[in-house]
Amino acid sequence: MSDPDQHARALAAEAAANNDATGWFERLYAEAEAGTAAVPWDSRVPHPLLVEWADAVELHGHGEPALVIGCGYGDDAEFAAARGFEVTAFDVSPSAIAGVRARFPGSAVHYVAADLFELPEAWRQAYQLVVEIFTVQALPVRLREAAVAAICETVAPGGRLIVIQRWRPDGPVPEGPPWPLTRADIELFTANGLTAEQVEMLPDADGVSARWRAEFRRDAAR
Repeated sequence: MSDPDQHARALAAEAAANNDATGWFERLYAEAEAGTAAVPWDSRVPHPLLVEWADAVELHGHGEPALVIGCGYGDDAEFAAARGFEVTAFDVSPSAIAGVRARFPGSAVHYVAADLFELPEAWRQAYQLVVEIFTVQALPVRLREAAVAAICETVAPGGRLIVIQRWRPDGPVPEGPPWPLTRADIELFTANGLTAEQVEMLPDADGVSARWRAEFRRDAAR
């Protein structure tokens, strides 16, 4: 089996050459389900920065609706459900959704295949918690503003959005995926009706790379 990161980049490059920004996700997950490839971001645990944040804010949903963007194999969605939210989680890859349903056959999470750029109208400003981890950075930079706008549009009045992405300094855009985010990219979330509650740049253990963790809110309806 080839290096998972290199293989994912090769699939993404091929898709980009065909002007298809998201089709490579289905190819990768289909191969993973067939046992011929590995999904490089599949850790089988909820993201540690999400767990740390949830503990810090004493997160509990009390049955409120939550949405997980680009859910993959479901670890973050199951975590949100365990924190008391009624969770919808989607991925553009039908194979990912089939895989996560098989992994958690008794789950209370509503897993569905959906395209970030064509979300159901019923999801508009419908969720008190929205979790976005690594989806934006996996999409070409030319789609960044549209992706951020689509994510922000799902946050309900009074709701919050937690965003975790790789950091990069200002300068030339690196070859991806992923395409990490600058501070200006993070600020795009505030251009879509949300207010930044907290923006952290957290260094990785290697002392070179880092992650963004940012919390945003939509003002409650008056």
